[in-house]
Amino acid sequence: MNFLPENTKKLGFGLMRLPVLNGNGEDIDLKQVSAMADRFLEQGFTYFDTAYPYHNGFSERAVKKCLVERHPRESFLLADKMPVFRLKEKGDVIPIFEEQLERTGAGYFDMYLLHALDKDRLSTVESCQVWEQLLEEKKKGRIKHLGFSFHDSPEVLDQILTAHPEAEFVQLQINYADWEDPEVQSRRCYETAQKHGKPVIVMEPIRGGSLASENLVCAPLLKGAAPKASLAAWALRFVASLPGVAVVLSGMSAYEQLEENTALFNTMQPLSEEERAILAQGAEQLRKAAAIPCTACKYCVEGCPANINIPAILDLLNEYDRFGSLISAKRSYGFRTRDKGLASACVSCGQCLDACPQHIESAVHMARAAKLFE
Repeated sequence: MNFLPENTKKLGFGLMRLPVLNGNGEDIDLKQVSAMADRFLEQGFTYFDTAYPYHNGFSERAVKKCLVERHPRESFLLADKMPVFRLKEKGDVIPIFEEQLERTGAGYFDMYLLHALDKDRLSTVESCQVWEQLLEEKKKGRIKHLGFSFHDSPEVLDQILTAHPEAEFVQLQINYADWEDPEVQSRRCYETAQKHGKPVIVMEPIRGGSLASENLVCAPLLKGAAPKASLAAWALRFVASLPGVAVVLSGMSAYEQLEENTALFNTMQPLSEEERAILAQGAEQLRKAAAIPCTACKYCVEGCPANINIPAILDLLNEYDRFGSLISAKRSYGFRTRDKGLASACVSCGQCLDACPQHIESAVHMARAAKLFE
């Protein structure tokens, strides 16, 4: 079932949250990234993962400077992704692919993925003939293995894998917090990939770093069960223990994180049944900590004079209360409000309260969100 070279270690270096200089996401600390790449390879790890939008394209350029120009091409595996969300017509596909080859200097991609597929992007994929064009690149040897990353329901995943058996692997968001989450449905998506016999690349195993936060609701439970184990180790061992998982990606942003993660994977032990039960209990604690009973019906949004995406902000407050990671929450807040009103724009008109079937006092929560995230 595994498509990777024999003895490939399971930890993959995600190049999406690289260390930066002066707080500028495009000003990557190339010296530190080079040292991290060296250390990663020195310990026998080989899988690197980038994408077109990471660091506004500078992640791909960092691959060239820190990896391709400093190490033999055959000494590492490189994954990159087609930004389906940028495609307008069939003729867009190959120019973007060529641009990625130029940015990285890699010559070819060991793994190439259609990026972030969901039901809304399937029509773009078909109209732009993305699969057909990338399969031609595979025949040319510029793609070794073709797959896709995914964010949607198990039913949509099943639809894609049924229609496109040429997909060799699938990249899924899996972690113990989302395993039984009704929105993410990690378990059911994983089981769908298993049903189709597809190896799984795991993304967000630590949920953007939130499962490593010391303010995590279930941290006392996990610390009590294993005082010497890090919170990140619990999360990484959960996904690495799953059958059919080929690689676990970790978006490492500091040399110390790399050292911790490689040390863990060098001595990785599968979870015991007792440890699985503890993580299930921890996930239940996280679910119960979501105190705002918003169902995302969006009745409150239609008449909001400030054009605030109220359900998205309420959901983020629940996320913050569960995981306690302010850095991650602020990053998500910027994304969720980029084309909508900020929480601070709320004028407390009461429209949302009148429209809400759950009688949520959203204006009070908007004030809290503005104080926390802006």
